[in-house]
Amino acid sequence: MKAVLFDVDDTLYHQVSPFEKAYDEVFGARFALSVEKLFAASRRRSDEVFELSQSGKISMEEMYIYRIQKAFADMGEAITDEEALRFQKHYGENQRHITLPETVAAMLARLREREVPTGIITNGPTEHQWDKVRALGLTRWILPEHVFVSEACGCAKPEPEIFAYAQRALGLTAEECCYVGDSYVNDVLGAKRAGWSVIWVRRRGPEPAAGQVQPDFTVRSDEEMDACIAKLFA
Repeated sequence: MKAVLFDVDDTLYHQVSPFEKAYDEVFGARFALSVEKLFAASRRRSDEVFELSQSGKISMEEMYIYRIQKAFADMGEAITDEEALRFQKHYGENQRHITLPETVAAMLARLREREVPTGIITNGPTEHQWDKVRALGLTRWILPEHVFVSEACGCAKPEPEIFAYAQRALGLTAEECCYVGDSYVNDVLGAKRAGWSVIWVRRRGPEPAAGQVQPDFTVRSDEEMDACIAKLFA
């Protein structure tokens, strides 16, 4: 392998932190539930309607309302449309102040020193995702032209087309590319269908069953991700 590309949300930074802060700001102590479990439910619910929002079949506001309302419903609670949108406003604002874990920053710096081609493939609205890239300071190590956002590319994970798009831009073959991401469906399945190697950052969720597509490597923490990439690109 010659190059490594990363997902952003819950791969390069811990997405639950701005989510938890927004929850506290909007709901306080109103509900007695696990914010970690609520976050996991919102990720699952977001995946259910992401393609509909990207194709314009539902609006972004409808997607925001759906994913957090359904997540609360999964936890046995209910919130209004207005509360869902207020939560999203706080969540989006908090994502402008996210920080990169020290282990991840050191890993990216080492890849840059070794001149390993690096990039990002991320789903979402272009400006919203670029706000995160800027907040994390990722262009210190990754060239802006190697940041591929689904809205700008016209295709999204898990479609293999977005991986092929990035691959062509870097002038590489599928066999030369490794992808690192936390979502089994978007990242593992998407990259494997494109013929890439995959490191799955399994922060939550079950392991794939026997017979399902398997990642090449599975890690559970920033430290394990760092160690895995250090071995692959020594």
